[in-house]
Amino acid sequence: MKKITLVKSLIGCQKDQIATANALGLKKIGDVTTQPDNPCTQGKIQKITHLVKVEEA
Repeated sequence: MKKITLVKSLIGCQKDQIATANALGLKKIGDVTTQPDNPCTQGKIQKITHLVKVEEA
């Protein structure tokens, strides 16, 4: 499992990056979600890696 925290604002980001963050359950700075460690989640994290902090949960 991966613990994902949104650390930067989504303002000014591309629409697909905002949609990816929302798909992970991240809407505001400081939001935290736990996701399974699979290729789908890793791809989403890769797309918004500059906006999030990822830890092993």
